Amino acid sequence: MEKVVILGTGPAGLTAALYTARAFLSPLVLEGPQAGGQLTITTEVENFPGFPEGITGPELIEKMRAQVIRFGARIETAVVDKIERNADGSFRIVSDDGREILAWTVIVATGASAKFLGLSSEKALMGAGVSACATCDGFFFKEREIVVVGGGDTALEEALFLTRFATRVTLIHRRDTLRASKIMQEKAFENPKITFVWNSEILEILDVAKGQVTGVRIRDVVTGSESIVPCAGFFVAIGHSPNTGFLGGLADTDPTGYLKTHSGTRTSIPGLFAAGDVADPVYRQAISAAGSGCMAAIDAERYLEASGVEKHAAERK
Repeated sequence: MEKVVILGTGPAGLTAALYTARAFLSPLVLEGPQAGGQLTITTEVENFPGFPEGITGPELIEKMRAQVIRFGARIETAVVDKIERNADGSFRIVSDDGREILAWTVIVATGASAKFLGLSSEKALMGAGVSACATCDGFFFKEREIVVVGGGDTALEEALFLTRFATRVTLIHRRDTLRASKIMQEKAFENPKITFVWNSEILEILDVAKGQVTGVRIRDVVTGSESIVPCAGFFVAIGHSPNTGFLGGLADTDPTGYLKTHSGTRTSIPGLFAAGDVADPVYRQAISAAGSGCMAAIDAERYLEASGVEKHAAERK
């Protein structure tokens, strides 16, 4: 029976591992298919405190990983298929290969995955001009032209943020109206740096052969005509999907699937905690994820002390 099992090895999961390891809880950290989370697809990270010259996303994760291993955290690869709560308050974690793990507490730090268009050129140029995080990568496109695809609040927030750096931001949307809130639409329409291209879909991001973004090829869904929009950066802003499907409704979520938390990082199920982007549709930053990982570790430690689950289990034996 594990005292703490942490799901995810992004900044939230690794920070939770660091704090629980230093509290002598011997955490078991389960690493999914995308080790390190979204930071592994981010090139330069210049807004994480302590790195005045910046650091790449993979390097930051490696440093955090080495730190938690130093304090005794165990990291194992496993894709969690489901979690069930047992009658004694513990949890049964089942991986997709049939492995079962029992734990008194679980910290869910599985993050949220950015939705992408699914183009081969999009994947090929990821980190070479293609991004899903304006606050992470916008700075690298100072005095350049940028394209944003999307039509909701996320797209307009990204576009408005990018106007701080870009000479022009072109927002491409496949419809002739936006889904975003009225106030966000007003801000975007009033910004002289933002240009809108309506009723258009992205066919290809250029130029894979050059290894960098030089533009996008689009098609008007009404007329069928094709054209090229030059740009140095391409930002996908069609939303995120929290990685909570494996929970099967065990804990309360909002309508889009993000885990609901209260009194810190507690979910609706005692002993189950949430940290990072899996419970955060607003900030989605490495530093805020790390902070919530610290909170989840402390909440889990206090839960174990207050509930006395280990003591009760020993008495039943």
